[in-house]
Amino acid sequence: MQQIRGFQRIGRLVCMALLLVLAGCSRGDPEQAVRAQLEVLQQAIDARDAGAVADLLAEDFIGNDGLDRRGAKQLAAGVFLRHREVGARLGPVTVELRGEGEAIARFSVLATGGSGGLLPEQGQVYQVETGWRLQDGDWKLLNASWTPSGI
Repeated sequence: MQQIRGFQRIGRLVCMALLLVLAGCSRGDPEQAVRAQLEVLQQAIDARDAGAVADLLAEDFIGNDGLDRRGAKQLAAGVFLRHREVGARLGPVTVELRGEGEAIARFSVLATGGSGGLLPEQGQVYQVETGWRLQDGDWKLLNASWTPSGI
């Protein structure tokens, strides 16, 4: 049971981090800016930097089960402490622009975690939908939802 909970925490953290990366810069094409932020989020996860993950979230961020910005940062920090290796690999990303300064991004993510051995001990594929808002020139993650995939 603890292993399942640990796996769920890893998945939540990785999904949150990936979602945050989408928060991109407003310069140029908004769709490309959102995609570029995914790379930034990937780097924050790889660096195990919970603060960098939280920096991509809007102040009023909301995730699954009422997870707020502070909770997302704490979740990331906890997963990084528990697992020496944490990974997130994105599948295809679709970005839909909605009005001025709003976007929806959908993608799948493989979330993994382990103690640093050759293979991760835990892994799960999630389907993720995120909402973004252009705020003071930066794309910020406003909301996110993720569900385990049947794969």
